[in-house]
Amino acid sequence: MNLQLTNKERLLLEDQKNHEEICVQKYNDYANSASDPQLKALFKQNAQTEQEHLNTINQLLSGQIPSMNQGQSGTQQQAQSPMQMQQQQSPQQTAQQPTMNFQGQNQSAGYQADQDLCTDMLMTEKYVSGTYDTAIFEFRDPQVRQLLNHIQKEEQQHGEAIFNYMQSVGMYNPQ
Repeated sequence: MNLQLTNKERLLLEDQKNHEEICVQKYNDYANSASDPQLKALFKQNAQTEQEHLNTINQLLSGQIPSMNQGQSGTQQQAQSPMQMQQQQSPQQTAQQPTMNFQGQNQSAGYQADQDLCTDMLMTEKYVSGTYDTAIFEFRDPQVRQLLNHIQKEEQQHGEAIFNYMQSVGMYNPQ
């Protein structure tokens, strides 16, 4: 089916394309920068899903509606909790986990750097999810709205995975 986009729809998709490009770049860069192997894996997985989102947006911009099966490969891995991911790690990887002092603060520079990466990505995911929320309401085609809603849910899963990781290693205490 050939999709006819309004000018507003095209502009919204161009914005989402820019957001997805930034997410792919950040997740890849942050995966290379993170000191915790568990966090590296989380960032790599999210980068792959963000690339799928970018591919979907590019297809929409070219006038094609992709199938819903495309953006779903990363969903299973992201649904795992950080503790489940940690249980799957080797003993050597687990030994590299940050150590906490009695106040829950970590003394390593790597831990602080990882916390900064997580905080930035959590804020990014909140923003990107919100822009999808707005875009969804602006599209006439129900299939496009459904695709954008699917992407938004995956963005929320990314945020949740980062939040859960941060909470599990003492970086975030929601009180």
